[in-house]
Amino acid sequence: MAFHEETIQSGEEKFMNQLHESRLERVMSAMKDSRLTGLVISDPQSIWYLTGIFNEPYERLFVLYLSADGNHVLFWNKLFNIRQKMFPEVCVCDADDGIRLLAEKTAKTGRVGIDKSWAARFLIPLMKRNSQAEYVLGSACVDAARACKDSVEQVFMREASIINDECMQFATGFIREKITEKEVARYIDRKFCELGAQGNSFEPIVSFGKNAADPHHESDDTVIQEGDCVLIDIGCKKNYYCSDMTRTYFFKKEPCKKYAEIHDIVREANEKAESIVRPGILLREIDAAARRHIAESGYGEFFTHRLGHFIGLSEHEQGDVSSASIDIAKPGMIFSIEPGIYLPGKFGVRIEDLVLVTEDGCEVLNKVDKHWKVIGEQII
Repeated sequence: MAFHEETIQSGEEKFMNQLHESRLERVMSAMKDSRLTGLVISDPQSIWYLTGIFNEPYERLFVLYLSADGNHVLFWNKLFNIRQKMFPEVCVCDADDGIRLLAEKTAKTGRVGIDKSWAARFLIPLMKRNSQAEYVLGSACVDAARACKDSVEQVFMREASIINDECMQFATGFIREKITEKEVARYIDRKFCELGAQGNSFEPIVSFGKNAADPHHESDDTVIQEGDCVLIDIGCKKNYYCSDMTRTYFFKKEPCKKYAEIHDIVREANEKAESIVRPGILLREIDAAARRHIAESGYGEFFTHRLGHFIGLSEHEQGDVSSASIDIAKPGMIFSIEPGIYLPGKFGVRIEDLVLVTEDGCEVLNKVDKHWKVIGEQII
């Protein structure tokens, strides 16, 4: 039995190594296209994506340096207790001059790509030490690879969305008279953990009544009132991958005709956009489909944000679905479709799903019904 388990573990390890090598090849290809001699990767999520090593460095140096000649190096502080065999490594302690050691291993000339998240306190000293190199923003090499999820990532994203769907159902059942936004938000966080998530992917947005007119309202001590709209925007992490979804309901009383119509308009905008997602379409055309429907319904000025954002290891990844986007949809991309209408001081509606671009269309990852409904009668 022990031999069998060891064989399985070895097989899993081999598969993950091959997966990371495949991802690395995609990044190296992008580096070649960008004429980069080297690439400094400091984003912990990008390092995890390429190595399977997750570490939060806080203020300390943590860098994966990729070289066009294949002489890659992982730099990390001994405090991190990292164990890996994929890359040669340089281990430093707090007393070491980490940038000096990094400068010795990185390119002295040519174009060196720098991660968009790397702190200036590291970058500027490196530029002074290796002043003959040309330093450019190099994040696109990794961002482009992360944008198109492989089969393993797609499974993880589906699992995170399943938990998110479950949690939304529990949350709507939990809402009752005299409850506050904060109480619902705290319940959602607890429920995520009970359902098997690592935790939330962002602080839950729970908005009652006029608070829903603020797209990024922070849940507060507002007490729910009969007839309030209830906007819930939540996401969790599972296997390090994020989910995100928004639904809007009404508490204990059917909405007035105008508010019901607005909810229908937003839902229809969501559905129209999702219906045209397919490989090859410009992302701005998807945004335009939703925006046009809302504008033709008379509420264009109240749709105040882009239609969607990319998502994966972080809740907002590089790439968006907006009127300014020049990108096209590709198989494996996962992004949100979240139109909204916000009437300041009155109420707001947003309906959000995540969609996965497939070979011939898209897969909507969220299954919770999007039509408006009255909640508050049942307690779970």
